[in-house]
Amino acid sequence: MSMVRVVVGGVDTHADVHVVAAIDGNGGVLGIEAFPADAAGYWDLLHWLVNFGEVSLVGVEGTGSYGVGLARFLHDEGVAIVEVDRPNRQTRRKVGKSDPTDAVAAARAALSGTAAVVPKSRNGPMEQMRVARRSARQQRIQTLNQLRQLVFCAPEPIRVRFKDRYKTSLVTEAAKMRPRKGSDPVAFTTNTVIRDLARRIQDLTAEMRTIDLALTELIVATAPSLLELYGVGPDTAASLLVTAGDNPSRLHSERSWAHLCGVTPIPASSGKTIRYRLNRGGDRNANAALHRIVLTRMSSHQETRAYVARRRNEGRNTAEIMRCLKRYVARQTFKHLPLMA
Repeated sequence: MSMVRVVVGGVDTHADVHVVAAIDGNGGVLGIEAFPADAAGYWDLLHWLVNFGEVSLVGVEGTGSYGVGLARFLHDEGVAIVEVDRPNRQTRRKVGKSDPTDAVAAARAALSGTAAVVPKSRNGPMEQMRVARRSARQQRIQTLNQLRQLVFCAPEPIRVRFKDRYKTSLVTEAAKMRPRKGSDPVAFTTNTVIRDLARRIQDLTAEMRTIDLALTELIVATAPSLLELYGVGPDTAASLLVTAGDNPSRLHSERSWAHLCGVTPIPASSGKTIRYRLNRGGDRNANAALHRIVLTRMSSHQETRAYVARRRNEGRNTAEIMRCLKRYVARQTFKHLPLMA
C-alpha cells in the first residue's frame, strides 16, 4: 500500500504575483511556481500544491498585507496556515534574496515549527471593526494638528486670536468665520484655510460618532463585558478585539495575549545577572489601548491610585508602575475576549 506524500507549502506574497514552493516532509523541494494574486490564482495555487500530495500546512508571508486574500482563501478551504516572518538579515546575507528562495524558506519555517503563529482569519466582526476604525479618526488627528500649526505660524492678529484656544473652542470659532478680502491677502487666505480645516474637523467628528455607534453595536454583540471594565470605551475595546482577531482561540493563554500586546518583559539574563528588558514588540495598537486604560485609571480609579502610591513608596518610578499596570490590564481583558470561556 503506497503512502500518501505529506506536502508543506511556502508562499512569498506580492501585490500582483505570489511565488509558492512545495516541499516534502524532509524539507526537499518538490517544485516552485508563481501564480497571480487573484481568486483564480488562489485556486490554481491550491490545486498545484495538492498535485504533490496531501497538503498539511502552508506558511504565508504577509498575512496582514499582500497575503491577506490568500490567507483568507486557504482558511475558508480548510487548509492549515501559519504566518511566516521574513528571513533575518544574517540569513539573507548567507543565502541571498530572491522570491523562490523566500518561498522555500517560508515552507521550511512552517515545516520546522519556526513559524507557528496562526494568523487572524479576518472574516468576522473583528475585521468589520478594523475597517471602520481606520476611516476618520486618524484623519481628524492629522487635520487638527495641521490647523493648530497653521495658527502658530499665522499673521499676528490671527495668531493672537486663536493661540490660547483649546481645540474644541478653536474648531468651533474657526468654523464660523467668514473671511473677506481686504488689504492683506495673506490674512484672507490664512483665515480661509483655517475655516476650511475647522469645518473638515467637524465633519470628521460627526463621522467618528457614527463609527463609534457601529463599533459599540459590534462590541456588544461579540464581547459586551469588555465595555464594563473601567477605562474601556468603544475605540479602546475595538483596538483590543481587532488585535485578538476573529479567531481568538489561537491565543492559548493570557500570557500569549499579553505577549501579543507587547506587555510581557523579555528575559535578558546572562550568567549571574538576572534581568528583563522592555518588550518593544507586539501589536502597537493594542499596546496603546492598554496604555490609555492605565492612564485613565491612574487619574480617576481609586484602587489604581492607591496601588500607584504604594509602588511609589517602594521606589518605583512612573514608567515601571505603568508597565506593571499594563500587564495586569492585559490579564484582566483576556478574560473578556470572545470564545475564551
